[in-house]
Amino acid sequence: MPVAPQANPAAAFYASPAAKAVTALLRAVDGVAPGIGTRLALRLFLTPLPSKRRARARAVPSPWQVSELPFEGSHVAVWQHPDDAPDRPRVLLVHGWAGDAQHMLTLAEGVRAAGLAPVLVDLPAHGRSGGWRSNLVQWSRALFAVSSRFGPWQGVVGHSLGARALAHALAQGLPAHRVALIGLAPPPRQFMGWFTGAFGLRTDLAERMARGIEHREGMALNTFEPAWLGARIAQPTLLVHDRDDRATPPAASEHLARALPNARLHRTEGLGHRRVLSDLAVVAEVAAHLRDLKASN
Repeated sequence: MPVAPQANPAAAFYASPAAKAVTALLRAVDGVAPGIGTRLALRLFLTPLPSKRRARARAVPSPWQVSELPFEGSHVAVWQHPDDAPDRPRVLLVHGWAGDAQHMLTLAEGVRAAGLAPVLVDLPAHGRSGGWRSNLVQWSRALFAVSSRFGPWQGVVGHSLGARALAHALAQGLPAHRVALIGLAPPPRQFMGWFTGAFGLRTDLAERMARGIEHREGMALNTFEPAWLGARIAQPTLLVHDRDDRATPPAASEHLARALPNARLHRTEGLGHRRVLSDLAVVAEVAAHLRDLKASN
């Protein structure tokens, strides 16, 4: 699920001759065989760009350790710090689309400094996890799988589409006490509209893609919308969004903050979509939010 076209991490791909060829192919196929066109569009839409090869080329920084948790015929990679005692309250950190666990390491270190034990995950088709394509519904299931082995959570932290998947899992009963959502991405239907717009494809293709995912996963995508989530998430929630985030509009966090009964929106400036994860003031804000829970236990 790529981010908005104006700040897509794969913008170079969309502007390349290969992208133009893909666009021509999708238009031609969708014009004569909409069913095949929908499947081709979904195959591209659900493939993270850049791929996880780049993340796998980076060594796991010492002393972090990565283990494999079986998941749906493959595995997800789970990151932990070996010095964290078993009785430390645990916090789950979740990256965004085309990201990986290493993007969350600065936050993880801040969480550790607050006396908590961070657990990071490479979601399906990302980082050191298996698979090459995925979607938000599968991500939500993966979070339950990780939680069944490493939870329950004193707190959970998500970024971008990972934050959207995390909110969806919380609304379905994922056990956690406090929540931090950073650079929250819009719901999947909006992303599909951006995707088809970036390729100049037929306007009805986005809805056909949505129905395809719903049929495949057996879940309505409106369960990712603020109204559905807001009625089901009661945990104290901190939303952090940068005013200059060109990848995911701040309106996504604003809408969910209004829908949640116990939410606080913290706005930053000049950090964009990904640098917000390593900003020390943001790290301190998130750690303080999570530390409140630890103090209440």
